[in-house]
Amino acid sequence: AEWQTVEGTFRDWTAVNGEYTVGPSGTLSVPFVGEMPASGKTTSEIAAAISQALQRKLALADRPEASVEMAQYRPFYISGEVQTPGQYPYVPGLTVLRAMSIAGGVRRAPEGQRYDRDMINAKGEFDVLQDQRVRLIVRRARIEAQIADKPTFDVPKELAEDPKLASIVADEMAILTADQKNLKLRLQALDDLKKLLQSEIDSLQKKIVNQQRQVDLAKEQLSGIGSLAQKGLVVNTRVLGSQQTIADLEGQILDYETAILTARQSISKANQDAIDLENTQNADLATGRQQAEADLAETMLKMNMHTGLMAEAMSGNPALQGYRDGEEPTMSFGLVRMVDGKTSEIAASEDTPVLPGDVIKVKLVPMASQ
Repeated sequence: AEWQTVEGTFRDWTAVNGEYTVGPSGTLSVPFVGEMPASGKTTSEIAAAISQALQRKLALADRPEASVEMAQYRPFYISGEVQTPGQYPYVPGLTVLRAMSIAGGVRRAPEGQRYDRDMINAKGEFDVLQDQRVRLIVRRARIEAQIADKPTFDVPKELAEDPKLASIVADEMAILTADQKNLKLRLQALDDLKKLLQSEIDSLQKKIVNQQRQVDLAKEQLSGIGSLAQKGLVVNTRVLGSQQTIADLEGQILDYETAILTARQSISKANQDAIDLENTQNADLATGRQQAEADLAETMLKMNMHTGLMAEAMSGNPALQGYRDGEEPTMSFGLVRMVDGKTSEIAASEDTPVLPGDVIKVKLVPMASQ
């Protein structure tokens, strides 16, 4: 859209609107702009480049506003020892392990290799569940610390040797700090509001005292004028004026008292809001702890099931008995990636990030005992 300064209106560039595909060379073709590089740039950088190009090529007085969003990523591909190889839509945060899960896990082979593959499947699922178990235990510790209003939490000693523990604890500590900061700020805002309202009440009460003093003086004056009026020494209009002044002053006092009542009601509401805020968070934390406990119990049951599956695989294939001695059957992974127009293959692990357009190659590494 372009802001037209002279007319004071926006003009929508419908000819430019639409979905555009980034080509294999990393370029983007836009009407009135032509081809422009898009590889390695963020959506905001591309939008800024389009705005500048339109203004320059069309000699516009005002720079048009361009907005760019990612509609769809290039797919990724997975081949080799997976249940369903092929092309799949890319999602941000994809790793090799998640890609294998999307493709159905390790391929189930004929009977001759079934036990090897059953072992790998069970071991892979067990490792995922083990990671989930650690995360749930740390999450439960974080929630319990929040319930106890502690600034930090202790990690069970049973998890001390886990290699991912530090990053998991850091993530949960970030949640703990953010939640506590958010609650503190909201409670502080309510406290500041109550102080402001109380200050207003104090000011109104002082005004009432001063106003009441003026009412008393006006009544004394009216009393003196009234006796003179009865004797015919003062005209009645002066008496009426004094009475009107007293009525106005007393009306202002009533307005002040009404304002004080409103402010006190607002203070009561702020107090209730603070209580509701804390009660809501405590209820959410209690629910979160119950859910973590339930998820942890379910995870432990699944881990026991996969432990049994691994034991069954080892008993059915003597070659897998070496697994107990550390000769674990493993998978090897490779990523085929286009870099600067050239295809290259790099070694990968389960945690290696996958990019749009990558081809994942999954291979079964034969065991040494075989």
